[in-house]
Amino acid sequence: MGKSITEVGVEDLVRAGLPVEEAKHFETQLKSAITYGGGSMVEVWREITARNLLKPWHPHTLHQLIYYSVYDNYNESVHGPPLYWFPSPYESRYTNLGRIMESYGPRLLGASYKDPVTSFRQFQQFSVQNPEIYWPIILNELSIQFSVPPKCVVDTSNKSKHGGKWLPDSVLNIADCCLQPSSYMKKHDDSIAIVWRDEGSDDHDVEHMTMRELREQVMLVANALDAKFCKGDAIAIDMPMTTTAVVIYLAIILAGFVVVSIADSFAPKEIATRLRVSEAKAIFTQDFIVRGGRRFPLYSRVVEAAPNKVIVIPTTEKTLQLRDEDISWEAFLASVLHLPRPNYYSPFYQSIDSVTNILFSSGTTGDPKAIPWTQLSPIRCAADSWTHFDVRPGDVFCWPTNLGWVMGPILLYSCFLTGATLALYHGSPLGRDFGKFVQDAGVTILGTVPSLVKTWKSTCCMEGLEWTKIRLFASTGEASSVDDDLWLSSMSFYKPVMECCGGTELASSYILGNLFQPQALGAFSSASMGTGFVIFDESGIPYPDDQPCVGEVGLFALYMGATDRLLNADHEEVYFKGMPMYKGRLLRRHGDIIKRTTGGYLVVQGRADDTMNLGGIKTSSVEIERVCNTADESVLETAAISVAPPKGGPEQLSIFVVLKKGFSIKPDVLKLKFSRAIQTNLNPLFKVSFVKIVPEFPRTASNKLLRRVLRDQLKELQIQSKI
Repeated sequence: MGKSITEVGVEDLVRAGLPVEEAKHFETQLKSAITYGGGSMVEVWREITARNLLKPWHPHTLHQLIYYSVYDNYNESVHGPPLYWFPSPYESRYTNLGRIMESYGPRLLGASYKDPVTSFRQFQQFSVQNPEIYWPIILNELSIQFSVPPKCVVDTSNKSKHGGKWLPDSVLNIADCCLQPSSYMKKHDDSIAIVWRDEGSDDHDVEHMTMRELREQVMLVANALDAKFCKGDAIAIDMPMTTTAVVIYLAIILAGFVVVSIADSFAPKEIATRLRVSEAKAIFTQDFIVRGGRRFPLYSRVVEAAPNKVIVIPTTEKTLQLRDEDISWEAFLASVLHLPRPNYYSPFYQSIDSVTNILFSSGTTGDPKAIPWTQLSPIRCAADSWTHFDVRPGDVFCWPTNLGWVMGPILLYSCFLTGATLALYHGSPLGRDFGKFVQDAGVTILGTVPSLVKTWKSTCCMEGLEWTKIRLFASTGEASSVDDDLWLSSMSFYKPVMECCGGTELASSYILGNLFQPQALGAFSSASMGTGFVIFDESGIPYPDDQPCVGEVGLFALYMGATDRLLNADHEEVYFKGMPMYKGRLLRRHGDIIKRTTGGYLVVQGRADDTMNLGGIKTSSVEIERVCNTADESVLETAAISVAPPKGGPEQLSIFVVLKKGFSIKPDVLKLKFSRAIQTNLNPLFKVSFVKIVPEFPRTASNKLLRRVLRDQLKELQIQSKI
């Protein structure tokens, strides 16, 4: 046990980094907050944060001292996780969703409606049970313009289509919705659409592009695409998420083609797989990637993978020698400059279920799953951001990501369909230069992944920067560490960190934080709006909704925006086969093991299958093992396991190894060889944290490897040796 908050004195505050006189003043204010808290740990912390007693510029050791002392001897099993952020009953009424609840709540919920904070859970349940009422309200609030409106919200007459048919018979172009002004959304031609800065230009002003300028650039590229490709062609993008990449993405969809999303970190083999599966006709890429002051070749990597035509965007003035079949960005655009109006383009309107984007998620074996996004998917992800993050005109939304991962398109649509400004840093987000961009661009919503936050905190690289314009943080991709989230929240006077957990195939998060419930570090407070799920035991029996439990999550199949097909796998088998029924409907598989705490908070415990989450990227044990098995001649077989550290945080990759008879090798040598093999053949971002040599693997009677047993052994090893 540490010190209780009532025991913290001036000496403790000085040891935590405060000068003596400031420590004396702090102690006086702290005692006052403790008195007003009335003996409740939660109320004491609420009072401390309401008074802004802890400042962003205070040492993190002070934040740690106060937070952990407040919650010293706190019993989570009785009270649920410790709370650190609390909604304002007054301010909640003026959020996007709060306005909706105030307008519709009394009519839809009757006398039981009180206010957005008190009635949030009830309204969330209403959104699940009454999609035909809830979703038209949301569609009216977003920049969704149908050329042919839907005949209804959802058609469930086809029983073989578990998720129903959403917005049937509607026609639109979702990229056009992003680009057109909307007086209702306060989105005008002169509104700032994108702000950005190139790495190495950190002393220069932030650059910007208006909605009119964005639209004209997108339409120029759309005309150039029309000149070279046929409607419906799949065209890949493998480049960092720059302003040019965003223009290309929107242009492909505006012109009736299909984006193939490929992350710029992939090795040639992985690029080639995605091009083959998607049948891409061409690929946009850069000559180099500039990160951390270094240039990394990208065009040469793409060429190694791609027989396809490559359109190459330059990052430097130096001209790169291209293959005969490839084309420079300048020549590509010049091909349509002779047109009378090269910056005008009539959008290609398609049905709501037309594919606009092919993204990829690793399967358990073989090729990655090719997940098609229709025009419904952007609507869902923008709706989540509008309701849970309160994204609105005037916001500047930044999230270091890539169009190859689901967060890239989610960020793009979350800005352009809500009227917010998209903020892009063309470089590495790991250091102070990125943080200065966040400051200079006036970012109000900052998205992260936990490993990024851990780096910022451990290097102290953001000290002295002004992040107090940020009104909300978001975090996804992997499990968050409580202490890392504490640091992040403290950077803007304890604004909330909204944890998000979802999937590419959902186009959204199924569990999220929100602005109407108190938030706990590293935990989720509710299902997202419009989402229903249950947690069931090993027999497929759902636990009662108000009961603390641990089990696999089963999503309600009627999920607006979720996929109804896969391009290279059996959708029914992947998401529905073997799932239990609930109230007459088959549940949809997601694969997460969820812990529901006292008070209804949710913590993701890992995957039900052997899919791993490494740095926010899902991959399978089989893929890792296939590479490691050939990394050294001494290896007979390997088993790849990932678990989070005992104190929380991102999953770490560990490899169990059985050696061939007569061979001997040190674990550290194998660790290095495995890391090199994985980074060369799968992803340069993956790394091996731990290697253990064992005589044999635990197996079932049918000889199936029991990774679950190894995972339990690894957790025990963590406790014993603190690996």
